[in-house]
Amino acid sequence: MAPVHPLWGLCVFVASIMIILSTLDSVTAATYTSRVPRTTRVPRTAPVVYTPSPWTLAHATFYGDESAASTMGGACGYGNIVTNGYGTDTAALSSTIFTDGYACGQCYQIKCVQSPWCSKGVATITATNLCPPNWSKDSNAGGWCNPPRTHFDMAKPAFMKIAQWKAGIVPVQYRRVPCSRAGGIRFSFQGNGYWLLTYVMNVGGAGDIGQMWVKGTKTAWISMSHNWGASYQAFATLKGQALSFKITSYTTKQTIVCNNVAPANWNLGLTYQASVNFH
Repeated sequence: MAPVHPLWGLCVFVASIMIILSTLDSVTAATYTSRVPRTTRVPRTAPVVYTPSPWTLAHATFYGDESAASTMGGACGYGNIVTNGYGTDTAALSSTIFTDGYACGQCYQIKCVQSPWCSKGVATITATNLCPPNWSKDSNAGGWCNPPRTHFDMAKPAFMKIAQWKAGIVPVQYRRVPCSRAGGIRFSFQGNGYWLLTYVMNVGGAGDIGQMWVKGTKTAWISMSHNWGASYQAFATLKGQALSFKITSYTTKQTIVCNNVAPANWNLGLTYQASVNFH
């Protein structure tokens, strides 16, 4: 038998130690991996989608003629409601539901009930105006919009979808529905160098606005106050700055941010459109 080299035993010993250490490393790595929690994917918050309200009883009349010309303008400040996307399916609301203008832009479905003048149609209208009280007349005989009555004074083309116009006034059922708008929210600017008055249009979802802020490229968020109807104002010098807006819905309380709506060279008298909207 050949003699064993004296270093052979040492080599075997070193190899054994290396195998043991490698095994320990593998066990340690496996144990460490098992203790590290897996990354949990946080689901994105789904956008708030406004859902219809229950049907409720009220009454409806109409104003103007088939052209709906007399419905232009109105207490919400939408100006030409046809060119601004609301069409002729609009209504003036009694003060009970107009809520000092916070109802501007809300959408309702209305159908005639319990009257021989009813048709089978359902009108989907946008609130664009106020039907003021008429205290010189009884609430049940001409003072249709006197509080606490819930009343819709509809544009004639909208009224004719639910009843014959000869009826004058009909009982109706109504409910709030989501406003379906194409494109983003629009902002129309008025005012002067120290005062920005913004008319807000084409609001989707619940259709209304409860709070609003503006931000220039050189400012923080500035709270805007409710002027009237669908208009908000900020007393600030914002000329020469790109403008962003933040809006909270009056009904859902959802808030969205409309970034860089108007460029730095924006002008009064123009309308600018955001890329986002409520649903």
